[in-house]
Amino acid sequence: MFEKVLIANRGEIALRILRACKEMGIKTVAVHSKVDRDLKHVRLADESVCIGPNPSNQSYLNIPAIISAMEVTDAVAVHPGYGFLAENADFAEQVQKSGFVFIGPDADVIRLMGDKVSAIAAMKRAGVPTVPGSDGPLPAQDREKCLEIGRRVGYPVIIKAAAGGGGRGMRVVHTEASLMNSILTTQGEAKAAFGDDTVYMEKFLQNPRHVEIQVMSDGQGNAIHLGDRDCSLQRRHQKVIEEAPAPGIPDDVRQSTAQACINACIKIGYRGAGTFEFLYEDGNFYFIEMNTRIQVEHPVSEMVTGVDLIREQIRVCAGQKLSYKQEDIVIRGHSFECRINAEDPKTFMPCPGTIKNFHPPGGFGVRVDSHLYSGYTVPPNYDSMVGKIITYGETREEALNRMRHALDETVIDGIRTNIALHQSLVRDTEFIKGGVNIHYLEKKLSS
Repeated sequence: MFEKVLIANRGEIALRILRACKEMGIKTVAVHSKVDRDLKHVRLADESVCIGPNPSNQSYLNIPAIISAMEVTDAVAVHPGYGFLAENADFAEQVQKSGFVFIGPDADVIRLMGDKVSAIAAMKRAGVPTVPGSDGPLPAQDREKCLEIGRRVGYPVIIKAAAGGGGRGMRVVHTEASLMNSILTTQGEAKAAFGDDTVYMEKFLQNPRHVEIQVMSDGQGNAIHLGDRDCSLQRRHQKVIEEAPAPGIPDDVRQSTAQACINACIKIGYRGAGTFEFLYEDGNFYFIEMNTRIQVEHPVSEMVTGVDLIREQIRVCAGQKLSYKQEDIVIRGHSFECRINAEDPKTFMPCPGTIKNFHPPGGFGVRVDSHLYSGYTVPPNYDSMVGKIITYGETREEALNRMRHALDETVIDGIRTNIALHQSLVRDTEFIKGGVNIHYLEKKLSS
């Protein structure tokens, strides 16, 4: 097992990783920007290193500074968490070339899955269901070929940047007349945003749900899935509430898709925690991308399986085989997660500031993952998420009822948060029924 791990992240996920390391007897190094010197995990880590000024590109995205911090502290591995450098293949490669361990898949696997075109091709070879589309990059210089592909796929279609993500680099096209202009415009935006103008086409699903499957693989021919999650309640492609398992999915469809994900992990030599993201519509799963890291919403999978995903992720990246076989994984009960953001609940503008009083909820079946404490100042420099409230119940109804009470019990004074939005959503009639699509929240907020 690793003797010392450097945590290349901040906030709640950094604290979550630190706690897992402590339970495993692993020493920790916290790197931080100047404004983050008072983060909870920085205070609790065995060592800490300031790696730069507040802008992310000078600190949490500064690869030489992070590797230097590993060298001076004698850390043997780095955990990237999510965001920042978590899915940066160059970072993983430089870590490995410097003689350290990257807690995640190999760089070539990150590159394979980071390019949406190559990822879809790999999934097709592995038998994972995909959205009908262009089967590769669009030949933007060949107008007739693009028009032919559009007719074959059928309108509406969506043009996506191969290097895109997080809802960026995509454009819906409803008619053939606007296809070429949309392709060229998306290409220009992709080149500016990602340095890569490769785009591809997919069938645009009208009212899909966003359902994802959690996997763990040891890179030694062993892989398991840990059930699915429904992440359809989104605003501007950003998830707001997640739950596990996804309600209303036929068991045969669920199991066959999960098995295909396991097969894909083995085929591509995947190591670590990963998530296969799908659109789900009319009883069919359609692969959209794979996230080669731990996810924000991993706690709901932990609650219904009893598996510590961070701990297992560290174990397999240390060269150990999976602790579990598929038959060991049993989905019990139901779990919800609400992302708590420091933002105005009406305008959604970030609201940094000092926490005057923080009282997290408690009780049976309630978990809080947060780095907040009274007196802590939320900086304006980074993502506005300041915590996650997770609840568990034997039934979906029980888990949702616990979430209502947990939200009502939460006190965060000094800043504005989106708790009021969550309180409304967990009492929303359609959400209570289960199975809302990815457009539901946007429509609700605009009505």
